[in-house]
Amino acid sequence: MFVTVYSAKCIGIEAVGVSVETHVDLGIGIHLVGLADVAVKESLLRTMTALVTLGYRIPGKRIVINMAPADLRKNGSLYDVPIAVSIVAATGQMELPNIEKYLILGELGLDGSIRAIPGALPCTEFAKRNGFEGIILPEESALEAVDFKDFNVFGVASLKDVLSILAGDDMLSDYLIWNSRAYRVKRRAAVRETETELQVDFSDIIGQEGAKRGLEIAAAGGHNVLLVGAPGSGKSSLAKALPGIMPPLTSEEALVTSKIFSVSGKPGSSFGLMRKRPFRAPHCSATLSALVGGGSGDSIVPGEVSLANGGVLFLDEFGQMPKSVIEALRAPLEDREVTISRLRGNVTFPASFMLVAASNPCPCGYWGEADRCKCTPSQRLNYLSKLSGPLLDRIDVHCWMHCVPPDTIARYRQSGKTGIETSEMVAARVLKARIAQKHRFASDSISVNAEMGNRQIEKYCQLSTQCRETLSSIMESRKLSMRAYFRIIKVARTIADLAGSPDIMPVHIIEASGFRILDGPEPVE
Repeated sequence: MFVTVYSAKCIGIEAVGVSVETHVDLGIGIHLVGLADVAVKESLLRTMTALVTLGYRIPGKRIVINMAPADLRKNGSLYDVPIAVSIVAATGQMELPNIEKYLILGELGLDGSIRAIPGALPCTEFAKRNGFEGIILPEESALEAVDFKDFNVFGVASLKDVLSILAGDDMLSDYLIWNSRAYRVKRRAAVRETETELQVDFSDIIGQEGAKRGLEIAAAGGHNVLLVGAPGSGKSSLAKALPGIMPPLTSEEALVTSKIFSVSGKPGSSFGLMRKRPFRAPHCSATLSALVGGGSGDSIVPGEVSLANGGVLFLDEFGQMPKSVIEALRAPLEDREVTISRLRGNVTFPASFMLVAASNPCPCGYWGEADRCKCTPSQRLNYLSKLSGPLLDRIDVHCWMHCVPPDTIARYRQSGKTGIETSEMVAARVLKARIAQKHRFASDSISVNAEMGNRQIEKYCQLSTQCRETLSSIMESRKLSMRAYFRIIKVARTIADLAGSPDIMPVHIIEASGFRILDGPEPVE
């Protein structure tokens, strides 16, 4: 008897179809073919044991299991359930009329229970796009796909549940994930998490008004940020506060980012699509593979630059990171994606994130803090030279932060935050500026000012005579490069958007130039 069960696998953040074909005939032995890796071959023993545990028999015949297409490498444990279902159907132990209607994935336990698998979200999208009536997933994995309201997503806890669905159980709707107890529990937990979510607010950060303004501009225009300051000046706190002033995730951003987390095996949300922008903060000792992604063959997982898609990638102690790791950021910052090449092919992951890099100004960390710095001038310049070059070309906003004086802290405590802007207030201005950019770039392939190339700058950033004279004067006095010239214009355009101005004014140029502290022959504090 011959039976086909449909499954899938993920390559990057997209799923492709995999057919599990099982044939039972006279002979001896169980044979698995179709370029399966060790984990898939081990599934035979798990599957056979689970079937015996549940009371099914393994006939003394030849069973050939082919996983098609044969030239696509199969990896992982997600094919356990499709293989088990195909054996039950092919050996005639149960009538399963709905076997070709659903996409099936899941890992089997020896007792017949089904465990979670990575990539549930891309596979659900694939099943819907390719005309399946629904998808059968482990209950925990199915919770990732609860936002597919117009598609049948079944969450199952055991192989018996799967067989009941395929047999056409009268109570089929009971297995839909929205009718499960796990759904109700997770939904309540998600609501409570949203209500009690702890996040650094702008009003919690004492002083640092210049850096706060820099982050507001960065969030409004999608600009990358460099924070330079002494230890304890608030660099980490400001970076953690940044997601709170960014606009909410769009539907498209939420889907793409959730798919990245899904294939990584660590969903960003335990319930549906991600609702908040991701904040990733890898340690400065992170390897190249950890940052950009890696793996073997086509079993490649995303790195931190992709997990930060739609959100913030915070790299503290930026100057301490290996040069190879820092240089690896150049491509994703420019292309908004990262391509990982292996012998068997390439995998591309989205990597559209805001970079917030933080660094001390010198080896001891206290340059600019009165007389606390013990470094020589050459040590200071050598330390900051690590931040120069092509990577600095892709960072629009530089902020130099000083430690907050004690009297400022005292006034802050006495005021009780009176008159201090909250993240909500700043976020409202940022959202207004983003809406203006959305309308501006409606006919372009970009969405924020930071993504403008020279052609868009010429089109959307016309400078008046006074603005050109102001910019020329700044360029001359500070000996700035053409790199800085275009960066200043882009940041000025964002400042104008925040001010609601249709045109760039000289005051916007002056403010934008103040965020280029590392340009020129000498850093500007």
